[in-house]
Amino acid sequence: MATETITIQIDSEAAEVFKAAPPEEQKKMEALLGLWLKEIAASDIGSLKEAMNEIGRKAQQRGLTSEILESLIDEK
Repeated sequence: MATETITIQIDSEAAEVFKAAPPEEQKKMEALLGLWLKEIAASDIGSLKEAMNEIGRKAQQRGLTSEILESLIDEK
């Protein structure tokens, strides 16, 4: 299967986890991300909305507020 390099923005903690992982683990993470992106593309919009809502709920449970989100967006 052909591969292609892309650039995505992720938080610093996730980036450090990826960078610190051995090459074999990085390949697994890349494969999982690729599968996840394909799954999202193949799902209907309702499922995507549900997934995004779930991500939002989990972020709020972990303390993410709209103010924190705004400041994170402004940093970029």
